[in-house]
Amino acid sequence: MKKSKAPSSRRVEIQHLYQCYASGQTILPACDLLRFLHKEQMELTANEETAESLIAKYEIEETARESRCMTFEGFLRYMESKDCCVFNSAHLSVYQDMDQPLTSYFISSSHNTYLTGDQLVGKSHLDAYVCALRKGCRCLEIDCWDGPDMEPVVYHGYTLTTKILFKDVITTVEQHAFEVSAYPVILSLENHCCKEQQEVMAQYLISILGDKLLRAALDHSTTGDIPSPNKKKVVVAEALSDLIIYTRSVKFISFSHSRDSQNSYENTSMAEKKARKLAKASGADFVQHNQRFLSRIYPAGSRTSSSNYNPQEFWNVGSQLVALNFQSLGFPMDLNDGRFLDNGGCGYVLKPAVLMSSQRSFDPGCSQHDLKPTHLLLKVISGSNLPVPRTGKALDPFVRVEIYGIASDSRRKNTHAVKNNSLSPYWDADMNFSISVPELCLIRFCVRDQTGLLSSDFVGQYTLPFTSLKKGYRWVPLRSRDGCSLDPASLFVFVWYS
Repeated sequence: MKKSKAPSSRRVEIQHLYQCYASGQTILPACDLLRFLHKEQMELTANEETAESLIAKYEIEETARESRCMTFEGFLRYMESKDCCVFNSAHLSVYQDMDQPLTSYFISSSHNTYLTGDQLVGKSHLDAYVCALRKGCRCLEIDCWDGPDMEPVVYHGYTLTTKILFKDVITTVEQHAFEVSAYPVILSLENHCCKEQQEVMAQYLISILGDKLLRAALDHSTTGDIPSPNKKKVVVAEALSDLIIYTRSVKFISFSHSRDSQNSYENTSMAEKKARKLAKASGADFVQHNQRFLSRIYPAGSRTSSSNYNPQEFWNVGSQLVALNFQSLGFPMDLNDGRFLDNGGCGYVLKPAVLMSSQRSFDPGCSQHDLKPTHLLLKVISGSNLPVPRTGKALDPFVRVEIYGIASDSRRKNTHAVKNNSLSPYWDADMNFSISVPELCLIRFCVRDQTGLLSSDFVGQYTLPFTSLKKGYRWVPLRSRDGCSLDPASLFVFVWYS
């Protein structure tokens, strides 16, 4: 284990950068700040005006501002600001084309949305729907069963999970559907109700959702029979015949059967094991299937504790509705959060061109030898204000960088552990990765506490798409296991790729 550098190692690094560009002066003129932006931060569109606006924004010393210069304190303020975050701030807004058919997007999807715990005796709760919607989830699952007094109920059938009223679930959806995203919500109804209670459900959908409910086919300009996310309505899937407009669920038989017999508004739903088998045996066919049809993948019934699979393996074949148990924290949900951080967190992310091309066949199971690989250099420099465990004992932190993409691109590398330093651990570790399909990749920075020779504990993480990665000297905002900000805990890194 290496010894840590003096306090605030990030500050030392930033001081070194500042001195390089101030060329021996005590202040940094706007022209030298611009040189730094071009050369180190790869902000190639930056001009003199950009540099001056950063000085106006971050420099508080009057004389420096007047002479259009930056003191070290101003530079430090800039380097620790959102303008220097590793996540591309242009992707914090919806920036992708939202007029493609729904099949062209990854759509944030939850499984057994009503549960707050396991699938045998866990609680069903309306709050679970609120939480999922606030995370930008756009496909909710509702398991409907006959209830007393002609009131359909929602719960995990044939188990001891508690029950909630269907009408209360729909009221909750109506209240929160478009709080964080203006784009369509798909209600995936698993319907076990008798005909009479199905009619009650249909009435609730119409009376509670009102004009938010999609009730007639839309007139849209895209080819095919499925709309784009710009048709901002609640869409009902798999349920009450008159209300199913676009996403009627059909049994998956084979890719050739779907190609010859399936309508584009019909979707297929399958458990992870079947989907995994198909992805391994005929990945290219699966990719092509998902260019025309919506497919929903859900966790195996054997996951009674509501654990999750790795969603990346199903995004790799272009499945749109990769459904996870949102109540179960850990790396699958970190990946889901990272994937849908993109495109303004609206819950819809355009699939990369490699999954949508009709010209060339793509099989994520094969190494993509014909693609020129992207070389990624990540220098993990230092950490700052890492959260200390309840025991109060300082951490022995290390950083694990994980790449999730097609199988041949998926890698992980660790820094060394720094002994007894939560405040400002210094690693200065270079990591090199060769990535053949970067547009499918997620990068996960995970800070861990070395507790033994082969054991470590989770401290914080941050996951983002490779395509949202900014070059240059950047800071990485850390998140807790439940996805909440651990501010001011962060990492300081250098990013380069070609």
